[in-house]
Amino acid sequence: MTKPVVVLFDIDETLIHTGGSGARSWKAAFDKLYGVPADIGEHTSAGETDPQVARETFRGVLGRDPSEDELGKLYAQYLLHLADDIWTSEQYRVLPGAEQTLLRLGEAGVMLGLVSGAMEGAARTKLSPANLNRFFIFGAYGSDSPDRAELTKAALDKARRLHGQLTPAEVYVVGDTPRDIEATKAAGAVPVGVASGRYSAEELEKAGGVHVLASLEEPFPGI
Repeated sequence: MTKPVVVLFDIDETLIHTGGSGARSWKAAFDKLYGVPADIGEHTSAGETDPQVARETFRGVLGRDPSEDELGKLYAQYLLHLADDIWTSEQYRVLPGAEQTLLRLGEAGVMLGLVSGAMEGAARTKLSPANLNRFFIFGAYGSDSPDRAELTKAALDKARRLHGQLTPAEVYVVGDTPRDIEATKAAGAVPVGVASGRYSAEELEKAGGVHVLASLEEPFPGI
């Protein structure tokens, strides 16, 4: 097994559980701007990027596509609400083994990055209460591309600019959904599934996870 040189991590249900902070913040944003307390769970599914969530929920509750101006206002209100809500979310927690895994990988000389469907501002905000931002050198986000495979490719491009030449076998991408695994495969990296969200280890294996962990408490592959 090749030791990873770079490991990229998803955030929601991989490193942390926000206790519904994101959904509450989207709801608050739609309510403030349109008087409609939208439920993103009715219109989107796990692993979608923030731009996909915004557009699909907008279409679902308002029956039309948003303009770019409307999206800009929606993003702004979402981020403002999230910045407050994340600190008072009663069920916010770091998932088992997450911090210890990041420490071990760093000590092993692995370069750590983020690959998240969240917008960059939202991604970093979500990690703040857990003080996990300190582990990550770089990242790619839903604000880089609404397409998960494209943003994963963007993360790999950033990794190569920082590190130099990397083979596909040297870059691991950790996520909790089949979408994470499919995007990783499309980008040409090694998908590592972690069954810490709503999908089982069996479902992540079926999606194509090269390595699948029950949680980040298990030994990390290649380390």
